[in-house]
Amino acid sequence: MMATQRRVCPTCNGEKVVPGECSCSAEWSGTLVGDQWEACMCLPQKECPTCHGEGFVEVDAEAD
Repeated sequence: MMATQRRVCPTCNGEKVVPGECSCSAEWSGTLVGDQWEACMCLPQKECPTCHGEGFVEVDAEAD
């Protein structure tokens, strides 16, 4: 049986989530935030697809 090691997830660096993506365009009407218009739309952060929110991944001990 092969031993496994826990390593910090390379995708989220142990944060368990990845930031949402933002897109900006002057063609959009924008969103009024306070008294300023923002022309960017951002998705919320989401669970890391690599570690599934654990912050680490398991690798074979021989994979050094």
